[in-house]
Amino acid sequence: MSQMPTRALGKSGLEVSAIGLGTNAWRHGTSRIAAYRALLDGGVNFIDTAEVYFWGESERAVAACRLADGRPVHVASKFMPFFGRTSPRSLLKALDATLARLGLETIDLYYVHFPFPLSLAGFADGLVEAVKSGKARAVGVSNFSAGDMRRMSDRLAKSGVALAANEVHYSLLHRGPETNGVLDACRERDVALVAYFPLARARLAEGAAEGADAKIAGLQRALAEVGQAHQATAAQAALAWMLRRDPHIIPIPGTSRETHAHEIAAAGSLSLTDEEFAAIDRASASAA
Repeated sequence: MSQMPTRALGKSGLEVSAIGLGTNAWRHGTSRIAAYRALLDGGVNFIDTAEVYFWGESERAVAACRLADGRPVHVASKFMPFFGRTSPRSLLKALDATLARLGLETIDLYYVHFPFPLSLAGFADGLVEAVKSGKARAVGVSNFSAGDMRRMSDRLAKSGVALAANEVHYSLLHRGPETNGVLDACRERDVALVAYFPLARARLAEGAAEGADAKIAGLQRALAEVGQAHQATAAQAALAWMLRRDPHIIPIPGTSRETHAHEIAAAGSLSLTDEEFAAIDRASASAA
């Protein structure tokens, strides 16, 4: 079985595992250490969190696992632009707090979590300062439209900073980035598309389609059939489809269970045939 492939975070110069980990359900310190170690054993080294996930507890849990395990990982977190937090100074203050919770001096990737159109320039200036000060190696946006993403990219580029990633909702049941211009913009600007909920909140996992409507059940069956041909699961087939869909895509499924962690990590080595990719694609179109 081949090792976990890597993918570029845009033009940042950073390479991360092709599949990452979303930690929006993580807290309670090292209670997730078994899953964390299983993921790293399988080559996953890209860990995504945010200041608003359990109000800092997810960041603290990631820090606890990172320190307990000791192996190097790439960590990403996000700034939430609440009303009253729209200045570069607000972003940099929040970054300092995130670094303290994570136990880091520098974060690999720092995002603006949601767009606040009237303050895009201010956020861009804050991200530039985060890079220039050495507190962030790369910067990105999350939940941004194609237009807002391009505007942020242009503003960053004026200061010589590349937009590394746009983290958006994307799965076989939610293919909006393919039709709303975000995937095209990522290709155009060479920006990573980091996909959260790539397994549609477990609806694409084995058995998840029981009781679902016929369209979704059809997609789940197609995934199960492809997975079985490779002695893999439906979830692994779904992640493999996403990796093959475009080289800019980096899915970040979430898990806190060791068995699921092994499953996620193993998906990086699953290679689909043209026919298998097309069969999943057709079933996905019917489920839309």
